[in-house]
Amino acid sequence: MTSLRDPELDTVPMELTSNLVQSGSTATHAQPRPRKIAKPRDPEELWSILQHNDPVSRKTPHLGQALIDAQAISSEQLQQALHAQANDRAQGLRTMLGNRLVAAGVISAQQLEQVIADWLGTLVIDATGYQFDPHALSLVRRDVAERESALPLMLREDMLVVLMINIHDRRLLEELRFMTQRRIVGVLAAPGTLMPAIALAYAQSALLSKTDSGMECTHTSARELATNMSQDAGRSVEAESEVASESDNILVRMINSLIEEAIALKASDIHIETQAAPSKVRVRLRVDGELITHLEVEARFRFALVARIKIMANMDISEHRKPQDGKIDFSRFGGTRAELRVVTVPTSNGLEDVVLRLLAGSKALPLSQIGLSPHDLATLQMVARKPYGLILVCGPTGSGKTTTLHSLISDINTDSRKIWTAEDPIEITQQGLRQVQMNPRIGWTFAAAMRTFLRADPDVIMIGEVRDEETARIAIQASLTGHLVMSTLHTNSAAESIARLLEIGLDPFNFSDSLLAILAQRLVRRFCPHCVVSSPADPGEIRYLSMQYMEGVRPYVEADLLALQEHWRLEFGLIDNFGVRALRSYSKVGCELCDNHGFKGRLGIYELLLNSDNIRAHIRRRDAANDIRISALHDGMKTLRQDGIEKVLLGLTALSEVVAASNL
Repeated sequence: MTSLRDPELDTVPMELTSNLVQSGSTATHAQPRPRKIAKPRDPEELWSILQHNDPVSRKTPHLGQALIDAQAISSEQLQQALHAQANDRAQGLRTMLGNRLVAAGVISAQQLEQVIADWLGTLVIDATGYQFDPHALSLVRRDVAERESALPLMLREDMLVVLMINIHDRRLLEELRFMTQRRIVGVLAAPGTLMPAIALAYAQSALLSKTDSGMECTHTSARELATNMSQDAGRSVEAESEVASESDNILVRMINSLIEEAIALKASDIHIETQAAPSKVRVRLRVDGELITHLEVEARFRFALVARIKIMANMDISEHRKPQDGKIDFSRFGGTRAELRVVTVPTSNGLEDVVLRLLAGSKALPLSQIGLSPHDLATLQMVARKPYGLILVCGPTGSGKTTTLHSLISDINTDSRKIWTAEDPIEITQQGLRQVQMNPRIGWTFAAAMRTFLRADPDVIMIGEVRDEETARIAIQASLTGHLVMSTLHTNSAAESIARLLEIGLDPFNFSDSLLAILAQRLVRRFCPHCVVSSPADPGEIRYLSMQYMEGVRPYVEADLLALQEHWRLEFGLIDNFGVRALRSYSKVGCELCDNHGFKGRLGIYELLLNSDNIRAHIRRRDAANDIRISALHDGMKTLRQDGIEKVLLGLTALSEVVAASNL
């Protein structure tokens, strides 16, 4: 059946691509013969129409003749357009016949599209009265159908017939093929009928799902799908394929469900750990900073599992010896709008592990909601409003540095400022920012972006990370020439950040003049607010907290400890039954809302180092990090541990979390 050819494999004549046609012509034209619009009542009638569809292009090999036969143009108008096209080619210009006719006002873009559809034998369908196939609809979610303007009409063996606005959209055809694991045949929607048909189709589907057996359709979990794969009697244990078969719909659905579940659990990473048979593939999620085992997959699927993820990330599935990096746009495969950064790591026995970092697009948090103490919040806001200088946020990978930077930028993001950001990857988007994705493979690095930004009239520049001396040097030069520059560093403390930048060769005088502040941070697990319990604090516990607060800052002096405890009572204490302010002790219990862990979400602990005359002198003398830290403490800086202990007193987290996350 030539009429059921796959549009992805067609060689479309250059005159046919609708995206090459200029729209909006207001000239009057001779109206072509009206197109036949089919109105099938059900999938069987649609199948019959598909089988008997007869393309005009079999009889008319040229678009020009098809336009004449449709009475859209005259022979004279065609000759004039062909003559103009020949002149363009003589001058080295490549123009399309359809473009030429539209530009000359001979025919409108819509009329040209109609004739092209008839010439190719493209079916035009009005599906507003159609009895939709629930099995076809189940392959494409409603939000995807509405976003992409694509409605599944019929499923026949491995072929899915889809109603579309542009049946030559190769990107969409490829996405649908990956999403549904079916061969896609597109049919053209009659003007103005597609969106009403989508609304009607999914309304019918929802009604059927509720009434069919009296049950709602439920989401199949990744664990259930993994079990289904293991029980598939059609597979042999020896059948280990290194290519994820596109017909293996269970494997595809399992990976999609795994990613959806990771997003729902607010996991930051997915770890897929392969082992030699018969050991199973272990899949773990990092949730609130902790790794938890999520599911296990039979060993015989380890190659197909890794290969499928490589296909989704556009990686080389034949390469197993070298690590690879890639990205997955999960919305392309019918999932939630999210991006995943993928890295494969070769392991022993010729196997590979895969780690996927979830970069779900999100909005910046208000600066007041990231967990800064009132003093640090006011100080940081004051510093960020300076017209020029350098602000650094430091901490290990996954400590929330990017979130803090975007919160800080959102606080100063106004119409009067031009803000450029260079990020790798872009994790958070904000209205008003000009955000640029790095691509080191083509030389588009942070340093190259900085040089470009300086020629683009910036007020504020955010650099995702200072990775080398060149980037740091350009950032300092930019901050000294009237720009506010913000960036991140992978260092353990604020004082250590200064020492690290001096070690890579920065000029200490320029650096000391440009630096405004350094914010070090960590993330700790937060008590679940629904089940945390409190009790009167034991004096011994308060004394231990005060000793931890002083440790590494100054020697223990009993009077200082007592003064600190009294300050805590006034600032963090709650009035008890006797009308006395007293400190409380908090502990986790566990409930359904936190999966009985007692923790839900994370919060930041911070130390904010402000530049001062003392700090400038240390930088210019290239003093050690410990000397800088002592001066910063003398100037009023609170350490990570001190800030964390204050959050313990507020009942936000546990001391064990703070001690584990902070260094002395």
